[in-house]
Amino acid sequence: MSPKEGGALARKRYSSKQTASSPTSAKQEEEMKNHQTLIRNISSADIKNKRKKKKKKQNKAKLKRYGLMSYWELPEYMKDNEFILNYYRADWPLAEAFFSVFRWHNETLNVWTHLIGFVLFLGLTMANLLEVPQVADLLAFFSRSTPIRAVTNVSHNFISGMTTNLTELKQMTSKDMEFASSVASAEMGVTYWPFYVFLAGSMFCLLSSTICHLFSCHSHPLNLMLLRIDYAGITTMIITSFFPPIYYIFQCDSRWQFIYLGGITVMGIFTIVTLLSPKLSSSEFRTFRALLFASMGLFGIIPAIHASVVNWGNPKRNLTLLYEAAMAFFYLTGTGFYVTRIPERWRPGWFDLAGHSHQIFHVLVVLGALAHYGAILVMLDWRNSFGCDSN
Repeated sequence: MSPKEGGALARKRYSSKQTASSPTSAKQEEEMKNHQTLIRNISSADIKNKRKKKKKKQNKAKLKRYGLMSYWELPEYMKDNEFILNYYRADWPLAEAFFSVFRWHNETLNVWTHLIGFVLFLGLTMANLLEVPQVADLLAFFSRSTPIRAVTNVSHNFISGMTTNLTELKQMTSKDMEFASSVASAEMGVTYWPFYVFLAGSMFCLLSSTICHLFSCHSHPLNLMLLRIDYAGITTMIITSFFPPIYYIFQCDSRWQFIYLGGITVMGIFTIVTLLSPKLSSSEFRTFRALLFASMGLFGIIPAIHASVVNWGNPKRNLTLLYEAAMAFFYLTGTGFYVTRIPERWRPGWFDLAGHSHQIFHVLVVLGALAHYGAILVMLDWRNSFGCDSN
């Protein structure tokens, strides 16, 4: 066989092999493609499953984060009362903290006791504002757009009433005239701003306390800030409680007004500045804080004794003292619960949700403020009837 014939035979065999093997290679390629597609589908499914699992873990972590926890799980800055063991909130977002006002936790009643107290004093303020003559005169200003006939009738009634009053004045004795003039001067001389200073101070205290107990679970910086505002609210309430009694009782001697009101204001400023220290906001200084507030309240004993001596013949003296004694009882008893942490000290864990010392303290604070409100009403009634000349 010649070399040419051998080469041709070899090429023929190679081409026949290629033709025989080509369907197999095409099949292998198709299988490889299918295998790669399968791998891609499996990997994408794995990625989706991993994402779902990750999302579930995040949701579980989120639910766990916004759930209630025990005392031992709390961050250090929130460990205030070791006798309350469960139902704490910690590191909650502001929105979650806000809506927790409708959830049960160990601050729920702390929030609602002072929130209800705030609404109560807001209602009392509005009720008194509507009865104050100055406000009535302000409202009367807008009624001047009434028809001319109505104004004419009012003028006619006013003139006829004046004529009748002048006739009656001629028949009055000199003693009656003296009493009437003293009453008139008293009514004209009474001012209401000290009364509203007390109401405003009470509302600020109750509202700041509500906000503090609701949002102090958010973060450490906000917790510190709200505690300081809460202490400032308590101090403000104590200071403003002094204004109505001292102003009305010593209305005829402004020197004592300045001494007593200046004294309690200086004490209050000192208390607020002292409690700005973060260290003094911790639980270990609970007794020190209570002593500061109690010393401000006990300062009132001095003007109370002085007022009793000055107004010994006042027929409303005993009723006023009774109201003020009730106020002192409520405040001091509340302070006692605050310091001793009774009853949860006796049974840790039993009073986590309801009945612990801070809740009792809150209720007694509202009752004390209401007792003082009653005493001020008696003083206002007295000052509306008797001026300085008739004391």
